[in-house]
Amino acid sequence: MRPGGASSEVTGYDAAMTLAACLPDHLRGAATSITPLAGGLSGAGVYRVETPAGTYVLKLAGDAAPVAAWRQTLAIQRRAGDAGVAPRVIHADEARRAVVSELVVNRGLAPRLFNPQTRDATLRQLGQTIRRVHALPLPDGAPARDPREVIAALRAQRAGFVIPTFVGAAIDEVLAESPPAPARPRVTSHNDLNPSNLAFDGERVLLLDWDAAGPNDPFYDLAAVAVFLRLDDAAVAALIAAYDDAPPAALPAGFVHARRLVAAVCASLFLQLARQAGHPGGDAPADAAPTLPDVYGLIGIGALSPGSADGAWAFAQALVRTITDRAAPAR
Repeated sequence: MRPGGASSEVTGYDAAMTLAACLPDHLRGAATSITPLAGGLSGAGVYRVETPAGTYVLKLAGDAAPVAAWRQTLAIQRRAGDAGVAPRVIHADEARRAVVSELVVNRGLAPRLFNPQTRDATLRQLGQTIRRVHALPLPDGAPARDPREVIAALRAQRAGFVIPTFVGAAIDEVLAESPPAPARPRVTSHNDLNPSNLAFDGERVLLLDWDAAGPNDPFYDLAAVAVFLRLDDAAVAALIAAYDDAPPAALPAGFVHARRLVAAVCASLFLQLARQAGHPGGDAPADAAPTLPDVYGLIGIGALSPGSADGAWAFAQALVRTITDRAAPAR
């Protein structure tokens, strides 16, 4: 240990002191240790903070993060924590763009979802949790961003980067679609409900990483869960029924569109990550591309890392296959 509190497990004395300064006074001390955790796609620094008072997560957005966006994220995350659908925020430092929240021990949502004995209850709990998120009030003046604008911007940024023909065609097709008229008002949406941001603490479903949160169509979060958790239409109907507290019904047109939109947005993000990580790009036939079960299986045995160039490239193709293979038997 060095004087000032943070553990030397963090690279360098100055770095340790900088991280310790982000903590509230009662969490600093000789017994406090700070160690890096794997971050999400936002690029933020994420750390585990061990103290005699408990274990926490420190997240640094970086000084370059726009303060207005950081404040919006913090306001939504605080409300979500108070509502019991996110880890509770215990400290925030605007100057350092730092947030300290409770650590959630994730006991695994996916195993409960894919266990026939707990599947129905898990779908109900997940739908009800998303409804509680969407009931949170939005911060005043929170801007809404059309996901199609995200796709178009990412397409422009990857000019010159060769991608599989079937991938580009599917994304362009979704981008060109006229969305159905909104059937529901915009809500406070998490906007990034991939499996790494869904946790089950033994009692509650909690949502992590609120960086993308903001106004959106309510079907967007439900569609993200459906895509990443590979839910069939019957399971989706049960999820939406739990969300609406109503009997299962035919899938709404808004949801069907949102499912395609989520896959196209996330595939575009993964293509950009693959390029940034040094992937050379290139064409490839659709029938040679991996599916999401393929990708999850490779990650599970340690043969693929989602943060690598190859991992991002595989995820992009697999997400597009959720669009192109919709009418085909699941693999």
